[in-house]
Amino acid sequence: MATGNGMAQGRSFRSSGTGRPASRRRVLRLAGGGLALAALAAGTVGCDDDAVDVEDSGSAGGEQPRGDDKGPADGGATGGDGKAPAPLWTRTTSAETYGDNDELVVAGGAVIASGSPLAALDTATGKQKWSLPGGTVPGAPLLLGKDTLYLAGSEYDGTVIGYAPASGKETWRSRLGKDHRQPQPIAVDEKQVYVIAEILENDGSSKTNVIAALDSTSGRIAWKEQRDLGTAQNGIHAAVRGRHLVYTDFKKNLTVRDTATGGQVWTRKTTKTNYGFFAVHEDLVIVPQERKLQAFDLSDGKEKWSLEAAEFALFREPAVVDDVLYIADSAKTLRAVDPRTGKLLWQSEALADAGLQVPRQYVKAGGTLYGATDLDEKGGVIALDAKTGAVRWTFNDGTGDHHAWLVATDGERVFALHGTKLHALPV
Repeated sequence: MATGNGMAQGRSFRSSGTGRPASRRRVLRLAGGGLALAALAAGTVGCDDDAVDVEDSGSAGGEQPRGDDKGPADGGATGGDGKAPAPLWTRTTSAETYGDNDELVVAGGAVIASGSPLAALDTATGKQKWSLPGGTVPGAPLLLGKDTLYLAGSEYDGTVIGYAPASGKETWRSRLGKDHRQPQPIAVDEKQVYVIAEILENDGSSKTNVIAALDSTSGRIAWKEQRDLGTAQNGIHAAVRGRHLVYTDFKKNLTVRDTATGGQVWTRKTTKTNYGFFAVHEDLVIVPQERKLQAFDLSDGKEKWSLEAAEFALFREPAVVDDVLYIADSAKTLRAVDPRTGKLLWQSEALADAGLQVPRQYVKAGGTLYGATDLDEKGGVIALDAKTGAVRWTFNDGTGDHHAWLVATDGERVFALHGTKLHALPV
């Protein structure tokens, strides 16, 4: 069973240099903490013109999501003749997303979309299980680990809080201290929660930041390291493998640290074309860099293998799902790759043949690979044969919403979020 939670674009306003426009929401998501706090002071954070809020019940199972909602479909209807299946249920949610794949998660029988209030819906019925009135900090991820959902404190008081996904009850809390602000969890393993936070100056400003590890049992600070000048606390993507914490930031730094000490193992610059996305498999970090896809050893940064796209084609966001690396390029060629060796397992032109958008996020259930795209009348959620890349069907709700699509799965259903609309699709 695979669960999935990548970056997207929507309404464009500047060129990204990759042949596709960068979105307002993509840049806001990357800008993260500092921008979000400034906007909050102006009373504008998390307020989309088209947002429909969930009324907070203050407890599990209270007021349900509003809108033209549909309950479970009879028998879990499926599509035929290449048509998408009918949703099992559809709900209007309080989602306030910026297009990153850590803004929709599934755990404990609940599907949770980043928003305010933060609402958890029952995966089978779509009914609300619980809600948190404070919601999520704009730009901060929904981080799952050790059967816990970790969130940046919505009171902006420097806390990081853990909740039980099934009930919404607080189970853990930690705080870096008054000399730091806006700590945001970026990764978690069996022992520690990793956060990045700004270092406060005497005048209340911040020019530098720290990365720290918090003990996931006691909440105590295991280690804390000031990051180099020129780094940013925004646009962070991170993953943990054994003794290695790997992450990127808004200033195109790829860095690996020792999880036991916080010491920097190695760092290098990346290109701007993938907005900091990478995939990790075993002892490798796999990074798309324009036409080149490179795999580096986590222990020393040495290149282990690489692939090249066709001329003028740029690699997009990668994902490792069930030990297979899936990645598309701007020419709409989709590849399945052995992440250990870089060996090509298959290559498909089906997306280009069907005139479809390129997926930027992937999850898998059964023998089907589900890709989520940016907004496009030929996009949405694309179901692909995981062994060949052939297109089985596409699903689009037709709303024209400028948000990117996000997908997640519990193995029994695929959850597709588009703006404030959350759909449960049968697998």
